[in-house]
Amino acid sequence: MNFMHGSIASGMPVQRKIQVGKPLALGRTVCIFFRVQKPRAISEAKGIFLILAVLLCASYYWYRPLALLWVAVILFVLYFFRDPDRIAPDDDGIAVAPADGLIMAIEDRLEGEGGLMQRMICISIFLSVFDVHVNRSPIMGRITHSEGKKGIFLDARDPESARKNVSRLWIIEGPHVTVAVRQITGAIARRIVPWSKVGEGLSQGQKFGMIRFGSRTELYVPEGSKVLVRVGESVRGGVTPMVEFPAVNRPPVPV
Repeated sequence: MNFMHGSIASGMPVQRKIQVGKPLALGRTVCIFFRVQKPRAISEAKGIFLILAVLLCASYYWYRPLALLWVAVILFVLYFFRDPDRIAPDDDGIAVAPADGLIMAIEDRLEGEGGLMQRMICISIFLSVFDVHVNRSPIMGRITHSEGKKGIFLDARDPESARKNVSRLWIIEGPHVTVAVRQITGAIARRIVPWSKVGEGLSQGQKFGMIRFGSRTELYVPEGSKVLVRVGESVRGGVTPMVEFPAVNRPPVPV
């Protein structure tokens, strides 16, 4: 005796369930990937993409398995130059992180560049090659100083890198306080890209530049400020509160 499924025996078409979970998840991942790409950040990699494209074409012609390596490198470069949207807290009483990364050191320093000449609290952030490398303003204010300094290319985790490496110091004057941000190159990151200039106004969390491939960013705030982070903590640029300023009149919180 032949046995048949009821749906077939009855003449009704067989309905099969199509699993769409994985394709949808992949589609969402691709959408998120391209949503965090911004033309300004990606444009900083034009030369890199040109070189990689030549290597990819050459390897595809001479030795195709090697082409897979260059495809992977191109995807990583796209990932590195991502620039996700961030919503800053918009609070004059705090300074947010100027970069993504890991807090390496919190120390008092006498800062004499840019006409500051005062003791300040310096918070150092190390950016690995997997962190977003776009720098953002810690406060709302106006750029009063932006100057690059020549140097060498020590590992950005080396404390001496702050003094010896190629760097750029930014001073931002806010309505209640003045802060400074120093972009520092590393052994791999060898180019600082300024997107703003002296005299321009910045909102809190606004982008003003980036550093390419692994680096260090330092935030300088006045003595007496309350540090809200600790060494070893991960921070997100334009989002994570790092410092609370004393004697800042905040608007009353509605009840």
